[in-house]
Formats: sequence, structure tokens, C-alpha cells
Amino acid sequence: MISCYIKYEINPDKIAEFEHYAKLWIPLVRKFGGLHHGYFLPHESANDLAVAIFSFPSLAAYEIYRQQSMDDAECQAAFRYASETGCIRRYDRSFLRPVLNTD
Repeated sequence: MISCYIKYEINPDKIAEFEHYAKLWIPLVRKFGGLHHGYFLPHESANDLAVAIFSFPSLAAYEIYRQQSMDDAECQAAFRYASETGCIRRYDRSFLRPVLNTD
């Protein structure tokens, strides 16, 4: 399993718009075989920081999702929404391997 950790710099005046964007993506990741662990919005932290974490069975499965999302109408609508609202300033994507207690 591989988990994608995305750290967003968001527009603090557009948190509601970012939350809507987040709610668009959670079912889309599931649609392509991923497990979404949620988006995390500012609370007692920097007002322009948000995080998302989701997992796929492998990096290859993630790459298939990325490729297929480029041709998916719902995914493209979500990308457009973020662009049109300006809710995301930038983001960084990292891939992590979870350590799970399998006992």
C-alpha cells in the first residue's frame, strides 16, 4: 500500500470553497479504487494549511488513477472548480508507506 499525502497552501478567504473541492474528490478517489482518509482543514494552525491523505494498493495503481482522472469528466470539473475559485495557491505531494499493526 502507498499513501499520498498532499499539503495544500490554500487561500484563507476561500476555506468554504476548498471544503467543497475536498468533498468533490473524496468519492472520486474511491471511484478509481483508492481509500480516502480525508481532508484536514485549518483549526489551531496556520490559516492557509490543509492536508489530504489517501491510499492505493500500489504506486502503479495510483499512477493508473492519475492517468484515468485526466479523462474523467467529474475529475476535470473538480480541477476547474479549484482553478476558477482560486481556493488553492499551491500544493506538495509526497508518497508514504504506512506501518500497520497486523497482529
